[in-house]
Amino acid sequence: MYWNKDHECIEKDTLKKLQLARLKQTLAWASRSPFYRDKGIGDLSIQDLSDIRKLPVTTKQDLRDAYPYGMISTSLDEVVRLHSSSGTTGIPTVVYHSFGDIDRWTELVTRCLYMMGMRKNHVFQNMIGYGLFTGGLGLHYGAERLGCLTIPSGPGNTKRQLKFMKDFKTTAIHVIPSYALHLADSLQSQGIDPRKEFPDLKYAILGAEPHSEETRGKVEDFFGIQAFNSYGLSEMNGPGVAFECPQKCGMHIWEDAFFVEIVDPDTLEPLPYGARGELLITTLCREAMPIIRYRTKDLTSVMPETCACGRTHMRIERITGRSDDMMILKGVNIFPMQIEAVLIGIPGVGRNYQIILEQKGHNDHMIVRAEIDPALNVDAYKGLERLRSRIVRELRDEILITPDVDLCEPGSIPVAEGKAIRVIDNRTL
Repeated sequence: MYWNKDHECIEKDTLKKLQLARLKQTLAWASRSPFYRDKGIGDLSIQDLSDIRKLPVTTKQDLRDAYPYGMISTSLDEVVRLHSSSGTTGIPTVVYHSFGDIDRWTELVTRCLYMMGMRKNHVFQNMIGYGLFTGGLGLHYGAERLGCLTIPSGPGNTKRQLKFMKDFKTTAIHVIPSYALHLADSLQSQGIDPRKEFPDLKYAILGAEPHSEETRGKVEDFFGIQAFNSYGLSEMNGPGVAFECPQKCGMHIWEDAFFVEIVDPDTLEPLPYGARGELLITTLCREAMPIIRYRTKDLTSVMPETCACGRTHMRIERITGRSDDMMILKGVNIFPMQIEAVLIGIPGVGRNYQIILEQKGHNDHMIVRAEIDPALNVDAYKGLERLRSRIVRELRDEILITPDVDLCEPGSIPVAEGKAIRVIDNRTL
C-alpha cells in the first residue's frame, strides 16, 4: 500500500521538525545563488516554520529576469539537466537539477505511482510530451524506478498508441484529459469496446491540463479503469508535487519535499485551512535551484485532516482557476502577451485582436481574430492569405500549438471602454 511508509505516514510533529531543518538547509543553498543573494536571503534567520512569512515571494517574472544562470545555487558542473517552459517575449522559464535533485524527484513520482496502484509487473505507456516539458521524463523515471516496462510513446499518433496498448498489454497510461477523450472517440467510431480490446488496462494518470470530475468519469466509464488526478509545475520539478490516492478526495502534496501556503492573491496574507486562495510553494530538498515561496498563481484550498488511506501529508483540492491571465491548452502554458508580441511584429496586422478559446469535440482549440492594417489593400486576396499563413506560422513557433487565425476588417472587433478583453473562454470543464 505504501512505497515508503515512514515518509508517507510520518507523524505531524516529526514532519514539522523535518520541514524546519530542510527549510534552513534550503535557505543556505539559496543564499549561494546570485538572485537570492541579492535578496539578502543569507541574512535572514528562521527559528520556526511561521517565520517563512518573513521571506520574499518568488514570481515567474523573477525566474525570467534571472535567466539564464541567476537562480543556480551550485557550481554549473554539478548541474545535470534543465527543463524549460515557453515564456513571453522569448524569455523562457528554466529550472535546473543536480543528480541528487533528479533522484529525489524520481522518488516522489515513484511514491505517487505506487500509491495509485501501479506495481513492478505493470506496463506503463507514457503519452505525454518528452523533451523540455517535464511531464514525459518526470513520470518516465518514476515508472522505471518502480520497475514497470515503460513505453515512451509520447503524444499523438492515435493509431500507434492503440496498437501499442493492445500488443504490449498496457496496464497504465499517462495522458492529457482531452486526448484521453479523443482516444475514446476514435475507438467508439470504430465500434471497438475498450474493455475487450484492452483487458489489461487498469489506470490512467490525467495531468498537464485542467479537467473536471465529469471528464474523469467519462474516461473511467468508457475504458473501465481508474483515473487519477496529477498536479505539478515545472518550477517545482513537474509531476510528483501532488497526486491522488485511491480515496480520490483531494491530492496529497508531499510536505517532506514542499512547504505549502495558501494566501490571498491580492494581499499575500495567509488564509485559514479550507479557504480558497493562491498556492505558494517552497522547495525543501532541491539543491541546484531552490525556490522560495513561489507564486504558482493556482487557486485551491488545503485539506489538513488525515486521509482515510493513512497518509498524513495534507491534501489540496482540485485546481479551479488561476489568479493571472495564463491559458492552458493541450498541456501548454500560454500568455496573451505572447500572442500580442507576435501580432505586433508582423506588418499588415492592425492594433486590435481577440483570442477565443473553444472546444471541438473533446479538444481545446484557439481562434485568434486580428484586425488588418487600414492601409492594407483588402481586395488583395492572395496577399491576405499569405498574411494569415505567416501569422499562423509565427504563432505556432511561439506558443507551440497551431491556432486558427481570422483576419477582420479594421474596427470590426469591439473596443472595450476599460481594460481590453483579449480572451474569451467558451470552454466548459
